[in-house]
Amino acid sequence: MQQHVGLIKNFMAEGLIEKRRLVTFGSEEGNVARAGIGDVLLGTTAIRGAPAANSRVDVCLDNIREVEFGGVVAYGDPITSDANGRAIKAEPAEGSSVPIIGRAMEGAKVGTIGHVFIQPAILHG
Repeated sequence: MQQHVGLIKNFMAEGLIEKRRLVTFGSEEGNVARAGIGDVLLGTTAIRGAPAANSRVDVCLDNIREVEFGGVVAYGDPITSDANGRAIKAEPAEGSSVPIIGRAMEGAKVGTIGHVFIQPAILHG
């Protein structure tokens, strides 16, 4: 049986991006950067990241993907980025919005490599 690899696109990294981290759009077309708090989310790196600026990096843009978690999450939680591109539970305050990458496909804690269903969106509180 053939496995579907999903939509993966190669970009130029604007700095270090570890493997299995969330990424955001870079400052120039064709570039990406490691996501931080509040960044619009594009996808996640896979089993390889980018060791430095001007390195090529593959970004997974759909499907169920492995990410490194930066906090405690439960199955089904909406997921956003911490300051280091790790997946955390999105909890927007009332009247505010938070970019999300998708939903957790399992419970996790800090440092866990787990799965997220990639569906970028904005979550309103």
